[in-house]
Amino acid sequence: MSAIESVMQENRVFNPPESFASQAAIPGMDAYRALCEEAERDYEGFWARHARELLHWNKPFTKVLDESNAPFYKWFEDGQLNASYNCLDRNLENGNADKVAIVFEADDGTVTRVTYRELHAKVCRLANGLKTLGIRKGDRVVIYMPMSVEGVAAMQACARLGATHSVVFGGFSAKSLQERLVDVGAVALITADEQMRGGKALPLKAIADDAL
Repeated sequence: MSAIESVMQENRVFNPPESFASQAAIPGMDAYRALCEEAERDYEGFWARHARELLHWNKPFTKVLDESNAPFYKWFEDGQLNASYNCLDRNLENGNADKVAIVFEADDGTVTRVTYRELHAKVCRLANGLKTLGIRKGDRVVIYMPMSVEGVAAMQACARLGATHSVVFGGFSAKSLQERLVDVGAVALITADEQMRGGKALPLKAIADDAL
């Protein structure tokens, strides 16, 4: 019995308008294919170039890829960066501070737009709060939050401190949340009073209390 290779064949191509494609980071399929070919020819050089051009390094890397313990590969092992700085601070410094970073639509259809400057302020406040509570580099923090601007701020705040965050879906039960807290060895849990889904309120804080 032969294996099914595909249940659907789809060959149609929908090209975006030129005015739209010209503003993209990769403006069209020709540019995309050229990028793929470059990566195939020299994948270490490809990723090294992009890492240097697109990221800010606190300590520049000298080695791109360590394959000595395959399949446990290590990328940019001797380099150091901060993910939150790269997401936020760079945009404050390069003229994008008042550009929209997040467009969030709530369950009731309300739309909120948050700029890089506003998001940076939220993240710094939360990061300082976590730091005051003793959260530090290497700690594990579980985030049990609604899909929201505050959820993004929580992830960024952890990254800013060098703490590892683990997101637990807001629909999970107290037992499932408890198991994940134990599995990762979490030292803190970030949650919200409730979340709205389909017009119904889900009591996240009460579920989190049961999990603890």
